[in-house]
Amino acid sequence: MRSLKPAARCLALAQHLKSIPYANQPFSAFFSTTKHIMASNGTTIENGTHPLSFDGTTLSALPKSWHFTASLPPDAAFPTPADSHKADRDDLGPRQVKNAIFTWVRPEKQQDSELLAVSPAAMRDLGLALSEADTEEFRQVAVGNKIIGWDEETLSGPGYPWAQCYGGFQFGQWAGQLGDGRAISLFEGTNPATGVRYEVQLKGAGMTPYSRFADGKAVLRSSIREFIVSENLHALGIPSTRALAISLLPHSRVRRETMEPGAIVVRMAQSWLRFGNFDILRARGDRKLVRQLATYIGEEVFGGWDKLPGRLADPEGAPGDEPPRGIARETIEGPPGAEENRFHRLYREIIRRNALTVAKWQIYGFMNGVLNTDNTSILGLSIDFGPFAFMDNFDPNYTPNHDDFALRYSYRNQATIIWWNLVRLGEALGELIGAGPEVDSESFVTNGLNFDDEAASKPIEERAHKLITQAGEEFKAVFMGEFKRLFTARLGLKTYKESDFDSLFDSLLNTLEALELDYNLFFRRLSTLKTADLQTEEARQKAAEVFFSQVEDVPGPGTDKEKARKRVGEWLDKWRVRIEEDWSTSAADSEERVAAMKKVNPNFIPRGWILDEVIRRVEKQGERDVLKRVLHMATHPFEDAWTGKEFEDGPTGKGVYQGDKAEEERWTGDVPQQKKAMQCSCSS
Repeated sequence: MRSLKPAARCLALAQHLKSIPYANQPFSAFFSTTKHIMASNGTTIENGTHPLSFDGTTLSALPKSWHFTASLPPDAAFPTPADSHKADRDDLGPRQVKNAIFTWVRPEKQQDSELLAVSPAAMRDLGLALSEADTEEFRQVAVGNKIIGWDEETLSGPGYPWAQCYGGFQFGQWAGQLGDGRAISLFEGTNPATGVRYEVQLKGAGMTPYSRFADGKAVLRSSIREFIVSENLHALGIPSTRALAISLLPHSRVRRETMEPGAIVVRMAQSWLRFGNFDILRARGDRKLVRQLATYIGEEVFGGWDKLPGRLADPEGAPGDEPPRGIARETIEGPPGAEENRFHRLYREIIRRNALTVAKWQIYGFMNGVLNTDNTSILGLSIDFGPFAFMDNFDPNYTPNHDDFALRYSYRNQATIIWWNLVRLGEALGELIGAGPEVDSESFVTNGLNFDDEAASKPIEERAHKLITQAGEEFKAVFMGEFKRLFTARLGLKTYKESDFDSLFDSLLNTLEALELDYNLFFRRLSTLKTADLQTEEARQKAAEVFFSQVEDVPGPGTDKEKARKRVGEWLDKWRVRIEEDWSTSAADSEERVAAMKKVNPNFIPRGWILDEVIRRVEKQGERDVLKRVLHMATHPFEDAWTGKEFEDGPTGKGVYQGDKAEEERWTGDVPQQKKAMQCSCSS
């Protein structure tokens, strides 16, 4: 099958987005996005909420399913779980897998594993009692020694572990078959209280057919990084895969740049499907599986075709437009030449989710570091954490990936790259999108797009081109709407005015960059300022001192301290005026305003230097509690302090948390100069 060409205007749009957040565009009304996330079975829940009255269930009693493997075709080399289980483990190694979405494959056995930590937040959201982490069953399942849903004596059961087949574009180049090279999914668990279904997976569990030249293992270093950042992003309100538990494998030594200890992370997500699942099918011309996988996503992952967003009143998606939902599967919307079928509605849902997520990354200064198409989620989740980082001093050209010489995955380019990836997905779905009202006709389902018949193929190509182009405008609108909404909240404003983008947003980012000020510390410290203390130029310049590092003599190399304070003071004056306008002068310094700002401006983020310290203390010095302490701060990032406060979900459950106060103050203070803007490799 010949692929549809990407829309030229979409690529031009991507080039335009490189300038975000410095774009100076006349965007209109404030975009108020939903705070709800659709669960994998169609249940809608508020992000981060859960019924506190539910104490959790046991692992054995947790409702489980295997919808993914029951709905999609397996690797023909091992057509049944029994075929795979009877095979020698060495026969399950790297090879090309075609005409399949997954391969049945069991984890490798581990000896003397040590459960280092569990996430109370993830245990709660999956529906497990925290006490389950103390059971032998949990510990064995967490490293793959026990397979849930499978009887090894009878070689039968309702379910069996599997690894996905996918491909991907890496650094813009087609990389061929990739797949779950060291990730093995165990089952789908449904929280009895919320109805949310998660696919539970082990990372570092051994070789699969998709391991290529690698060993199927994960090192402790990268496992700790993923364990902490997954839970922190979720706590910040950024859609992310989750980390349930982490175990050390004392007998596993893994060669990366050096020899390192091995580990396994128990991860969970409402779906692990990514753009790469379609990339490999498109590259192989497997149009039947493209349709089957897209149908599975529409019906199972998003909970039904009627849950997907319909055609916008403005096809290019003005900020503030909320698409209608509840549209029947067979419904065709739009005028001749731009008819939208259910597969375009599926594409729209994926676009909108990813636009919201990348906007949140930009707002909180998070960089994935390697945004290949195989690392871009169908659900719009932050996924597959390698050389990620949070911004220290604001630098839009910063990339945490030391192999990214062209800065492809830098902060400035993240929105561009997500759209580039979405265009690749549009190419894979292009035939289904372009078919419009004929998508279910017998001729199209059987034969697809016939390029030898120009009269028949041209309308399909033109329709796909037009709809993907329009989708680019919708991506931009949703991205900018969410960016403005969250920036407004981080500044403590109740409303957004068009003038805010230039006078407050753009001027602040330019100031942070020019003076090399810390991005997230600025917002947190801004939360504590009172407008009553900013009434004169002298007072504002004095207040500006709080934003400059106390461990450096000057605001930044080559800058003049007095001029720097004056520049920040000028911005503070504009901010003061808007705060008093939004809140009224009498309420500008109210506890309500301060509390509102602190709820969106974290006091703690897991910076690279903090994670490096934790890794060293766990790996080299044998500490264990430090991992639990950093996880507790990461899952409660907005607190003023942690030690001495009562929490519902502390490391041991409800109670007064006893941490390390000096450590907390050090980790939330100024970043040591030599530890800023750290970079790392993709090796993990």
